Amino acid sequence: MFALNRFRIPFTKPFIFFSIIMLLKSYLAWMVIFDDVLPWRPLVAEIPFIWLAFSLIEWFASKRKMAAYMTVNILLTAIFFAAIMYYKYYGVMVTYHALEQVNQVTAVSNSVFSLMDPYYLLIFADIILLFVLLWRSDKVKTWKQKHSKKEKRALASSLFVLSLMLCLVQIMPNRAIMNEIVRAQEMGILNYEAYTIFQNEETELVDAKSINQEEINKLKGLSPVTAPAFEGVAKGKNVILIQMESFQEFLINLKLDGKEVTPVMNKLAQDSLYFPNFFQNVGQGNTSDAEFVVNTSFYIPPRGAATQHYADKQLPSLSRLLKEDGYQSATFHTNVVEFWNREELYKGLGFDHYYDKSFFGEPDKIFFGSSDEVLYSKTAEELKKMNDSGTPFYAQVISMTAHHPFTIPDTKYKMTLPERYEGTFVGDYIRSQNYADYALGLFIDQLKKDGIWDNSLVVVYGDHLGLPIYSLDNDDKELMKEIYGREYVSSDMINIPLMIHGEGYLQPEVMEQIGGQVDILPTIANLMGNSMKEQLHFGQDLLNQKDTNLLPERYYLPSGTFINNTTLFIPGNAFEDGSLYPLPGRTEAETAASEKEFNRALKLLHLSDSYLRQLPEHNK
Repeated sequence: MFALNRFRIPFTKPFIFFSIIMLLKSYLAWMVIFDDVLPWRPLVAEIPFIWLAFSLIEWFASKRKMAAYMTVNILLTAIFFAAIMYYKYYGVMVTYHALEQVNQVTAVSNSVFSLMDPYYLLIFADIILLFVLLWRSDKVKTWKQKHSKKEKRALASSLFVLSLMLCLVQIMPNRAIMNEIVRAQEMGILNYEAYTIFQNEETELVDAKSINQEEINKLKGLSPVTAPAFEGVAKGKNVILIQMESFQEFLINLKLDGKEVTPVMNKLAQDSLYFPNFFQNVGQGNTSDAEFVVNTSFYIPPRGAATQHYADKQLPSLSRLLKEDGYQSATFHTNVVEFWNREELYKGLGFDHYYDKSFFGEPDKIFFGSSDEVLYSKTAEELKKMNDSGTPFYAQVISMTAHHPFTIPDTKYKMTLPERYEGTFVGDYIRSQNYADYALGLFIDQLKKDGIWDNSLVVVYGDHLGLPIYSLDNDDKELMKEIYGREYVSSDMINIPLMIHGEGYLQPEVMEQIGGQVDILPTIANLMGNSMKEQLHFGQDLLNQKDTNLLPERYYLPSGTFINNTTLFIPGNAFEDGSLYPLPGRTEAETAASEKEFNRALKLLHLSDSYLRQLPEHNK
C-alpha cells in the first residue's frame, strides 16, 4: 500500500503522504458542507494551510517527526470532523467558541451522533490504520526511521513562507464576507478556523442611554398606535406560556393518509388567534434562547447562547412587567436547571420560582428528564395551588419529549406511521410530535377541570425548528416534498406556530401578519393592559402593528439574514449577491429585499447587543 519496499518513490515521504491524506479529508468535509464544489477548490483552499503546518515539522522535528505528523493529522482531522458535525446540527460553521459549549454538546450527544452518516467515519480510517501498523509492522517502523531526519532548513523555510503567503491571499480579501459559510468556502476551512482565533470581534457599543424605543420603532418601520385594539382584554387573567419543543408550523392540520398528526394543536388553532406566519429567533442555545427572547423581546447574542452572555444581567422581562400588577411567576422544565445556565437566566428574568428535575424527578424518563405527561401532570398540580392562592400567576411551561433525535420509546407511540415514513428521521419527528400533542391535550383537559383554563390567557408556540434542511437525507427530503407539495426550503425550516387563546374574550381568527418570538412579549403586554413605554423592546404588538415587520435572524442561518413581509433574505459575500426565499404562502414574484432593510436589521441587532451588555448585573 505504501510501496514500503521502494523508498525512493516520493509518495512515501511523510510530507507528501500526509498531504494526500489531509487533502482527501478536506474533500470529504467540503462535500458535506458546501454546495457546488469545484474539483480544484479544496486543493487550492486547504493545501497551503496543511503545508504551513507540515513545513514546521520538517524544519524542527527529527527523531519524533512521525509523531509530529500524526499529531497534526489528528488535530486537523478533528477540525474537519467538528466542522462536518456542527454544520449538520446547526447549519453554520464551527469556531473555537464552540468549546464553551462542550458540556451542552455532551448532553445532546445522542442528537449529534444521530446525524452522522457512516461514511463520515472514513475521516479517521488512516489514523487507526497507521497506529496499528506503526505498532505491529516492521516495514512501517523501518519507513518511520527512514524518514526521521530533517529536510534542508532552507527548503522548509521557503515552503513555510510560500504557504503563509498563499494563506494570507485567501484570508485577507474575504474578511468582510457576511455569510460565514461563504467566507469559509472562500478562505478554506482551516484558514477560516485560524482567522476566527485571531479575529478582533470587539465592536464599539452604542451608549445604552442613547438607545430609545423611538429609534427602534423607526428602524423597524413602525408607527405609533393611539388606540390599540384588544388592549387590556385579558387584564387580571393568569398567563400561561406553553413552549413546544421543536414544533414546526407544517404540523398544523397535517394529515398522513387521512389521519391527523396533531389533533389537539389543530383544535387549539381553530379556537384561538392563530399566527401561521410566525418565525423563530433563537440561536445556539435553542430552547433556552427561546425562553430568553420570548421573555425579554431582545435578540440573542452574536455567538453562543443568551444564557452564557446575558443571564447575569437584570433583564427587562415579562415576569417583571406582570409583577408590577402583583403577579407571582414560575417556570417549569424537567431538565436540570444548570443546563444552559438556566438558574442564572431565571434570576435575570425575575422569576419567583423555577421547577426542574429536582421537582419532577425521573419517572417515565425520556432524553433529559421526565416525559411531557409527567411535566404537565405535576405542573397542573402546582398551577392549581397558585390559582387557589388568590394571586394571579404567570407560568412558562417548557415541553421536552419531542426533542432531537425524536426516538421516543415504543410505549409512547400514539399513531401508526405510513410504511414510507417508518425508519426515517421525518417519521420519527412526526411520531414524537404526535405524542407531544397527546400530552398537551391531557394538560389542557386538566386545566379546564381545575377551572384555570377559563381564567387564563394561554399562549402556545414552537421553540425552534426540528427538521434542519442540512440534516435531511434524500429520503427525508422526498417526504418533506410530499408534505409541502414542493421543495422544503429555509423559510419553511424556521416557520413555527403561535396561538393565543382567551376563553370567552378572544374570538378565533387566523392572523396572517408576519411575526417572530421577539414579538410575543409586547403582544401579551397589550392584552394584559400593561404599558411598554418604559420597557425597551425590539418586538412589536402583532395585534396592532401588523402591516410590516423586520426580523433579524442569527445562527441557524448566516449573519445578515432577515425576514420582511414577503421574503427570507440570506446574504452571500455581501447584500448584492444574497438569496431571496419566499415566505410560506408567498411566490417568488413577490420576493423583495432592500439594502436599507439589510442595514436596519444589522443595526437592530447591534442596538440589542449594546443595551444588554451594559445592563447592571442581577442580585445573586
